[in-house]
This record gives sequence, structure tokens and C-alpha cells, in this order.
Amino acid sequence: MLEQAERSGPAGDLTSPAGTGRRRGKASALRVRLRRDWQLLLMVFPAIGLLLLFHYVPLLGNVIAFQEYSPYVGIGDSPWVGLANFQWLLVDESFWQATLNTLFITAFQLIFYFPVPIALAILLDSVASRRLRMLIQNIVYLPHFFSWVLVVTLFQQMFGGAGLLAQTLRANGYQGVDIMTNPDTFVMLVTAESVWKDAGWGMIIFLAALAAIDQNLYEASAVDGASRWRRLWHITLPGLRPVIILLLILRLGDALNVGFEQFFLQRDAVGRDAAEVLDTFVYWRTMLTGEWSYGAAAGLVKGLVGLILILVANKLAHRFGEQGIYKRS
Repeated sequence: MLEQAERSGPAGDLTSPAGTGRRRGKASALRVRLRRDWQLLLMVFPAIGLLLLFHYVPLLGNVIAFQEYSPYVGIGDSPWVGLANFQWLLVDESFWQATLNTLFITAFQLIFYFPVPIALAILLDSVASRRLRMLIQNIVYLPHFFSWVLVVTLFQQMFGGAGLLAQTLRANGYQGVDIMTNPDTFVMLVTAESVWKDAGWGMIIFLAALAAIDQNLYEASAVDGASRWRRLWHITLPGLRPVIILLLILRLGDALNVGFEQFFLQRDAVGRDAAEVLDTFVYWRTMLTGEWSYGAAAGLVKGLVGLILILVANKLAHRFGEQGIYKRS
């Protein structure tokens, strides 16, 4: 009997008859699903191809972070330097200054920008008139389609040294202000620009989440005598919590990527110390100086930190009982 058990193997072993049958069953189920959903797979295939071509294949170029890369000789003939580029990053004061600016701006925007779309969605959802609600939604959502060049230009016309605010102050006997060139208020300026441009986009997401909340809960709580604030606290916010946590995780993962165009356009006006972030740092140290490997190393560090932040935030979401971005079965 022992010899027969050794030949058969354990019940869960794929080499045993039971394991072989289980494997064949899974393969058969996979073939059935492929035959059933082949039209959907064919429809998704172009999107997968574009994703691979423009997002995953270029990742192979990050190998230059470990080389002294020169575009004149190519990747194959460029000498390997190991971790030398990363060692230079650790002692580069401009890199750490850009990193600190990026983290500070991200933390500031998490506090003063992230709650704005939530508040707008809750306020707009309480508007009784459907036409008025659609009108406000379209007006707030429209700036999302504007380029950063247009956004910065509009703010320059309003808050620049010759803008509307400065002219109004001078006309009333006060000294004009130039907020667009003041490094002390730059973080508030870029946050205000982001709120004006993209708060409407975030509002759409939270409006969709509000529409999924069971309206019977509001009716029942109103019958029980719950005030508007209690319904907001005990029904609306818990209903929005999964979406809030999901977007917060994505925002933390994108913490070191606060944007390029917005800061590039205003860097010269307020100075490098205030407006230099990691994206502009990589651009200036790569495109202008030709230090391609150094810029690739900085980009890899930024991506690695973003990945760690996503994993940590997703783990915390699981601890609070939320799905997060992914959850192991």
C-alpha cells in the first residue's frame, strides 16, 4: 500500500490522478471561456497592444540608469557603471530640494485640494433642479479640457503684476500685488490652479458614487428624525468611503508626479527653489545637460517610491476593511 501511495502521490499533487483531472478541468474551463468571450477579447486586443507598445516596452530603456549612456553609441555599446548614478543622486542637493518640494506640494494638495471634489459633489447632489444641476456641472467640468498654458495665462491676467487684482488695488489707492512671481505663495497658487482646472473632473467621479447609494436609506433616516448633517455623516460619507480610499491610494502612488507643464511654465517666474519638482528636475538634468543616465536613475527612484506608497496605502485600506486597488483572494 505504501508503494501504491508513493506512485499515486498526494491527493493535491498534479502528478496524481486527482491532480491531473483537476488540471484538465481547469484547462477545459479556460477553453470554454475563450470560445465564449473571443469577441470581447478581440475587441480588447488593440488596447492591450497599445498599452504594451507605449507603456511596457519603453520600460526596457531604463537600463541606461545603470550605464554611462550616450545616444551616439547606443545602449549596446554604452559602458556599464552599476549603481554609480544612484550614488550621485544621494549626494545631489538639487535632487533632494526637488524631492522635498514635490512632497510638500503633494501633502498640501492632499489637504486643500483632495476634499474639494467631494464637497462639490455633495453640494451639487443636493440641488433640486435637474437643469440647474447640469448647468453647474458643465461649468465646473469645462476647465478640465483647458491646457495648462491657457490656465496659467488666465491666472496671470487675474493675479499677475498687471492683472485684474493689482489694477483694482491701485485704482483704490493700495499697492498692487504680483502673486504670480511670489515664491512664498507659490504652493497656494498651484493648488488654486489645480482646483480650478480639475476639481470638476473629480466631482464627476464622486457624483457617480453618490448615485449608487440607496435612496431608501435617506428616506428611512428622515422618517426617524435624522437631520441633514446626520444623514451626511452616517449615510453619504460611508457610501463614498470606498471611492475616497481608492482615489487616495492612487493619489499617494502618484505623489512624486505632481505635474510637469504647470511647474515648467512657472519655474522661471518664481525661481528654481520654489518650483523645482522631480519632473522638471529630470528634464533640466537630462535634456539640457545630456546626462541621460542620471535622469533615468532619478525617474527609477521616483517610480520605486510611488510603488512603495501604493503598496503601503493599499495594505492600510485592507486593514480598514476596504477593497483598495486589489485584494488577494
